[in-house]
Amino acid sequence: MVTADRKDGFDCDVIVVGGGPVGLGLAIDLAQRGNSVQVIERSTQVHDIPKGQNLTQRSGEHFRSWNVLGEIEAASPIPREFGNAGMVAFGTLLGDYHYDWFKRGAVGAYYFAQNQRLPQYEAERVLRTRAAELPGIVMHYGCKAIAAEQSDEGVKIFYTSEEDDADHSLTAPYAVGCDGSRSAVRKAASIEQNVDPHHRKMALLVFNSKQLHDLLERFPGKSIYNILNPELDGYWQFLGRVDLDGTWFYHAPVPLDTTRENFDFAAYLHRAIGAEFEIDFLHIGFWDLRITHAKTYRNGRIFIAGDAAHSHPPYGGYGINTGFEDVRNLSWKLTAILQGWGGEHLLTSYDAERRPVFGSTSSDFIARMIEDDRVFIEAYSPDRNLQAFEQAWQTRAEGGNADVTQFLPHYEGSPIILGSAGQPGARGVHKVDARPGHHLAPVELSGNRDLFEELGQGFCLIALDGDAAVVSQFVAAAEQLGIPLSTVEDTQADGREDYRARYILVRPDHFIAWVGDIAPDNPADILSRSIGR
Repeated sequence: MVTADRKDGFDCDVIVVGGGPVGLGLAIDLAQRGNSVQVIERSTQVHDIPKGQNLTQRSGEHFRSWNVLGEIEAASPIPREFGNAGMVAFGTLLGDYHYDWFKRGAVGAYYFAQNQRLPQYEAERVLRTRAAELPGIVMHYGCKAIAAEQSDEGVKIFYTSEEDDADHSLTAPYAVGCDGSRSAVRKAASIEQNVDPHHRKMALLVFNSKQLHDLLERFPGKSIYNILNPELDGYWQFLGRVDLDGTWFYHAPVPLDTTRENFDFAAYLHRAIGAEFEIDFLHIGFWDLRITHAKTYRNGRIFIAGDAAHSHPPYGGYGINTGFEDVRNLSWKLTAILQGWGGEHLLTSYDAERRPVFGSTSSDFIARMIEDDRVFIEAYSPDRNLQAFEQAWQTRAEGGNADVTQFLPHYEGSPIILGSAGQPGARGVHKVDARPGHHLAPVELSGNRDLFEELGQGFCLIALDGDAAVVSQFVAAAEQLGIPLSTVEDTQADGREDYRARYILVRPDHFIAWVGDIAPDNPADILSRSIGR
């Protein structure tokens, strides 16, 4: 075990419990900002069960920020030219009724990176490699967190190690639980959660079938398939490609008493697809369909993120993407406090911004999908009224990409966002307009400059045909407050006018803190509010 020698008595700045993709992402982000991090992770090896594959363009931006985007793209077993879209089918996958669905590329113009598709274990391997490259990160593999204590000064995490079968502890000013839906950190911090049980037992099947690959070549470029079975009360049968060599995963409801031995999984798959084909099962597992949401994401110096804060069935690929956004939000705020320029209310804003986003994701997307499908199959059937069914099916098809185009996490109404009303959520309309509380969309800068690179790791003031004196006032105020601030100056031309603002203050997580067209009375007030002072 490696422990840092620190004059302040702590072992590191932040302890991260859970070294899956979300925990690794947090550790990398913190380390790149100059913090020391120690990560406690139970598994010495990654688990080769495919999940968390449908990664958004925003997650691509995180990979770009963590300097792993090229490695992520190289690790994908499905080449980009194949496509990354889905489809919905009624009854059986090879039946008469289906439409395109979940085309991530529809919102690509609003982000600085492309969407990715690869199994979570491949992304985890890339992130483990990146973490090993950063001197600020110490990984404790084969270790299990068992308890936590906190005081006004810091946190102590107790853990056991497979290496010596002994008890150990680490101390830090802060700790973050990224240790999954059964989070030990959440329990140790006495953070309660709301649970929406759906009383459904779900099977996860992983299998090889080259014959199924051949059967589905009639749907070119498709990677995910949702089968709407009238017998399943709106719950999905969900099939997805792991690669193009005939490896698949499949989620579906099964009777509550189902075991590996008493259920014919091959026949179940054949009925869902609408044809028989050879199957070589690699994994058969089960999970309970439920949606959970922590009542707070923080208790004192202990925070939670990812599945420790929120978990849900694999509807729409929101889980890992939401977890990545949690840690990008939290990392710069912890950094600001540790480096001394963050205000007293900054850490409170993590819960205020992120928890409503998942609340909206859960109600406006995940639960709504289940309810919409249930209502549809109750109201329409080709056997009862073919004309009414086909009309309703066509209406569904026309809105088949709404869950992609309308999924827009934002922080409107956040206590550290200026000039916005409402409350944070996950639903919105993608625009280039620079809107307070929203993610910054890309535009081209003159001189072949890359805006993403120009933003830097701290705050950034974008001035388009701005007054040099205003820029200087922001720079001086940032220096006085100790806030890292870069500037980007350009003209309102060649598409940059689409921002509809002369001045745009961008946070370290690339969300917009403030916009303006005229010189503000006091830039220091704007910066102070943005860092929770």
